[in-house]
Amino acid sequence: MTTTAVILAGGTGRRLGLEAPKQLATVGGRPILTRAIAAFDAAPQIDDILVVMAPGHLAAAELAAGPYPKVTGVIAGGASRTDSTLSALSALADRPGDARVLFHDAARPFVDARIIAECVATLEHADAVAVAVPSSDTVVVVEDDRVVEMPSRGSLRRFQTPQGFRLATIRTAYERALADPEFAANPPTDDCGVVHRYLPGVPIVVVPGSEQNIKITHPVDLIVAEQITSRENAPGSAD
Repeated sequence: MTTTAVILAGGTGRRLGLEAPKQLATVGGRPILTRAIAAFDAAPQIDDILVVMAPGHLAAAELAAGPYPKVTGVIAGGASRTDSTLSALSALADRPGDARVLFHDAARPFVDARIIAECVATLEHADAVAVAVPSSDTVVVVEDDRVVEMPSRGSLRRFQTPQGFRLATIRTAYERALADPEFAANPPTDDCGVVHRYLPGVPIVVVPGSEQNIKITHPVDLIVAEQITSRENAPGSAD
């Protein structure tokens, strides 16, 4: 049974104020995309890697992926997260349904080996897996600028990536989603959301994430990312 890592790099740099896609920005002397690819290339549980890049920037993605032998393809994504996932599923159309796939945001360059290993191991007995960390903030539901609900923080988690699936599961979820006229107007924000909505009987198993597995979205995130790389490169740090 093969395991493919799909690196979703279709985002832009709008919220970071960049002209080029944010995944091409440099952190600690290396592009964010390169760091994400390297993490999965080094993982023994991963057989191959597919990079889904923002249209118009495939050459840059191919350059970033060049040193990593597990990368078997760099393809164009779409205007949305859903479009990029569908591009990946189309590229994996010849894979059997029991193959495993991990979808990972390229903007999370610090995913670690433990998270990857636990996601793949979980897919030995589950059809869907998510990575999450406890919420350190109180999360409230607001309507018309008023708090209407305050869920218990103990049961709340913040999703990260990767998110993993048996291919048959994620294919079926998207087939049902695309048949739903409401999906285009109100799509879930990630792939686990699609499975949760359209395959509610499929349990999504959660494995612990890491506070270091940050998503680089805003300018302050670049500052935090540089601090993380500074600690990595400090004398006495592990390679």
